[in-house]
Amino acid sequence: MAETIRLEVGGMTCDGCSNRVKSALEDLPRVITAAVSHQDGSAEVSHEGATSEELGDAIRSVGYTVDGRGEEFNWRDRAVWRQSANNTKWCLIGCSIGDFGTIAAFQFVFTETGWSAMMIMALAMFNGIMTSIALETFILLSQMPLYEAFRVAIGMSLISMLSMEAAMNIVDLVLTGGAKLTWWVIAPMLIAGFLTPWPYNYWRLKKYGVACH
Repeated sequence: MAETIRLEVGGMTCDGCSNRVKSALEDLPRVITAAVSHQDGSAEVSHEGATSEELGDAIRSVGYTVDGRGEEFNWRDRAVWRQSANNTKWCLIGCSIGDFGTIAAFQFVFTETGWSAMMIMALAMFNGIMTSIALETFILLSQMPLYEAFRVAIGMSLISMLSMEAAMNIVDLVLTGGAKLTWWVIAPMLIAGFLTPWPYNYWRLKKYGVACH
């Protein structure tokens, strides 16, 4: 006989989050259907003999909390490594557009401004963060209205974006001696920009389930 249970789920901020929770629940053999709402922070599960503990474990396994309790943190979750890599990739693409565009503008167009390399890099980092937020907003438009997409985008980890931008510009400074783009420096900049925040993004996703792509 089917029963229904309601669970309080924490960490969901968009339709992508609620869909992940729904899939995790409906993958359980004794679950019939699951109605999940990120607005209400809840999951109503119709099941035949599933325990609240196994339902909670399924939700925690994808990075969200149940009744304020999350899964015990570990670094061994391959699915979370893949998801955090995808999140980091999109952030890197957004940051690179603004960062590389700014450096190229001062290198090839505005060559007589008198700006120092540090000033150019500071502007490049700022513009990189702005373009990353803009790209994130665009990606999220498929899941939610514009105002909500922008709210989620500006709520992305500032630590992640700053460390990504700092890593790319430090590599550029060390390898070229200034704010310069050459064909051989772009790949090391991108690699450093990806690897630096990736473990942090894994930790943030695994522990709090906050990334939405």
